[in-house]
Amino acid sequence: MKHATSRMLFAYWDALRGERAAPDRAEIQPGAIRHILADTFIVAREDDRIATFRLAGTRICALLGRDLRNAPLRSLWAGDEEEDAERLADIVLEDTAGVVAGLRAWNHNGSELPMEMLLLPLRHRGRTHDRLIGTLSPATVPGWAGLVPLREISVRSLRVIEPGSLSPPADDEPFILPTSEERRRMFVVHEGGLA
Repeated sequence: MKHATSRMLFAYWDALRGERAAPDRAEIQPGAIRHILADTFIVAREDDRIATFRLAGTRICALLGRDLRNAPLRSLWAGDEEEDAERLADIVLEDTAGVVAGLRAWNHNGSELPMEMLLLPLRHRGRTHDRLIGTLSPATVPGWAGLVPLREISVRSLRVIEPGSLSPPADDEPFILPTSEERRRMFVVHEGGLA
């Protein structure tokens, strides 16, 4: 895991699960992960077997230019790669394993943004095959973030965190955090109803 957001969520999730394969959804306390909520999401897979966003953080929605609630996970990918999203969800939900994916995203102007996605299983009402928690974090926050939506995401690398693993996989190169000059505060208005 290269991104600090991924490492923070993994550490929290790992502490909650203890010796179990996954913690329960009810154990997740938003206040405990308040610093990474903007990059965090929960996905559910119901009887139709389609992985769908239940919740998505504000930074994720701003990067994509839309509210992701009730949107299929595969809607982030374009064309032939839509099935990759379902395969990632299958690994996490069926094998009760975590996944760290290195991603490349492009906006409508063709600008590229490296990202990292972490997917971890959650128990929900005694079942381990229908919920996951994850993060979607950009390597840096470009000036156009929130103004020009991302339109396409592609998987570039993938690592599976085995169910028995007690620590996240190490990466040789850390993500580079943006300097204070690269950070920019902004408000983005998304059309839609109340959250």
